[in-house]
Amino acid sequence: MVRVAAGTFEAERSDTRMPLPEYWIDTYEVTNKQFKEFVDLGGYQKREYWREPFVSRGHTLAWEEGIAKFRDATGRPGPATWELGTFPDGQADWPVNGVSWYEAAAYAAYAGKSLPTIYHWYQASGAFGVFSDVLKISNFRGRGPERAGSSASLGPFGTNDMAGNVKEWTWNQSTQGRRFILGGAYYEAPYQFHDEDASDPMERRPGFGFRCIRQGQPLTPQLLAPVDTLERDPADLKPVSDDVYHAYRSLYDYDRRPLDAKVEEKDDTNAHWTLERVSFTAAYGSERVPLMLFLPRDAKPPYQVLVYFPGSDATRTLNSRAAYLQFVEFLPRSGRAIAYPIYQQTYERRRQGRGLSFQREFSIQRGQDLRRTIDYLETRADIDSTKVGFYGLSLGAQLGPVYLAIEPRLRTGVLLSGGFETWQIPPETDPVNFAPHVTQSVLMVNGREDFDLPYETAQIPMFKALGTPPEHKRHAVMEGGHLPPRPQDVFKEILDWLDRYLGPVGR
Repeated sequence: MVRVAAGTFEAERSDTRMPLPEYWIDTYEVTNKQFKEFVDLGGYQKREYWREPFVSRGHTLAWEEGIAKFRDATGRPGPATWELGTFPDGQADWPVNGVSWYEAAAYAAYAGKSLPTIYHWYQASGAFGVFSDVLKISNFRGRGPERAGSSASLGPFGTNDMAGNVKEWTWNQSTQGRRFILGGAYYEAPYQFHDEDASDPMERRPGFGFRCIRQGQPLTPQLLAPVDTLERDPADLKPVSDDVYHAYRSLYDYDRRPLDAKVEEKDDTNAHWTLERVSFTAAYGSERVPLMLFLPRDAKPPYQVLVYFPGSDATRTLNSRAAYLQFVEFLPRSGRAIAYPIYQQTYERRRQGRGLSFQREFSIQRGQDLRRTIDYLETRADIDSTKVGFYGLSLGAQLGPVYLAIEPRLRTGVLLSGGFETWQIPPETDPVNFAPHVTQSVLMVNGREDFDLPYETAQIPMFKALGTPPEHKRHAVMEGGHLPPRPQDVFKEILDWLDRYLGPVGR
């Protein structure tokens, strides 16, 4: 374990300052070998370790009914990823995963420790301070967990793998009865290190693990209390009138001026695409908009193209050369081009500012960046400017209705992990006010158990609000949380949709 000095933790979106005494936290995630000791010593039979009633989706289960659910693939007591009561060969030092919150809490009691509260976890992780640095070397590679301590992904106090590898259960409940599970798993996007996530405490998905803490004094009721993360309820939001919408829409217009476009760099080292780094004049001020243009090798020009808007990692990472591409690169591999602008307040274009006025300004500029990107694409003979689509991931999917409404040159939209957000947004840039004016075909792809954008209160309201005719919009709901754990299912949905609305790719 490593020591975390006494201090005060303040969440990014809260004015609450939570005092924390000195505590110790596991250097590594609890491993298969450590958890096997708990199993072999009768951990699943000793009721004294199971101190919380089993509750699933609002229903309390009898102890015998609840404990019977914690079986491995062969029906033996143990994590869902084990077989025959043990872990896969050669993975003794890999983090245990496929465990519920209850199993994590029981192990902590057995070990004489406790699960960290979200405040302990975030304080030790450095998620609000070293985000852009630690993610470069963290396990978000999508291939599976890695041996504990095998990466150089260190937190500020000496912990390892709090970003990625397996996500980690913490003590606190949300006000909806879920338990927070933080840090992101190997199959998720890097921004999950920073973002709050919570799941049903009975869930035992691959990638669900934990680590423990030990504190010299009892945890206070304030630290253990449920946490409310809602700033607004998306289900209660109503769009503005048409007249007000048209006033908002006009803010994204601009006077055409020369693009003065330049190809700054060309990289043809990838087997599947050529990457051109381009820049052109912005629609505002004296700035230039950088653009990454991925051109497929295995396709015949002119190419179909998707204008991409990334997740929130782009707002915290400083260098676009470290862009997260796990849910992007399948498109050029399938024969379609990707236009990836460096939008205002992402990557190298970040600047200091705060408040709703600042958010309003850069949000409008982002819309102009997207429109200006299409201006540029129309100048290229190798791009089919009649087959331009929009593709947004997470943050990009949340904002997607704005861009589809303001830009009729977009033929179709794909929104992966989107919905109406719970944080405050200036009305001039709020997707709630733009969604009814979207007329293009739209595919939404979501995980049913998404905590950040819940199915009932965020996904469904956005899908219903879209002005697209019902026969030309689809909501594909998959197993999993904010990003479905099987990328192949996501890729199939998106490619089938693009074949339908942009046409098959010429090889």
